[in-house]
Amino acid sequence: MNKKKISFDDLIKKNKEELLKDKVMLEKIEQKIEAKHVGQK
Repeated sequence: MNKKKISFDDLIKKNKEELLKDKVMLEKIEQKIEAKHVGQK
């Protein structure tokens, strides 16, 4: 009874989704920073 066995594909898919979320977050943060710099000029 080993139900903890998750397929490797599922793990990779989850990791890719997490990475994509992180990338989107970083892009939003970068845009905010750039907007601040442009506003200061």
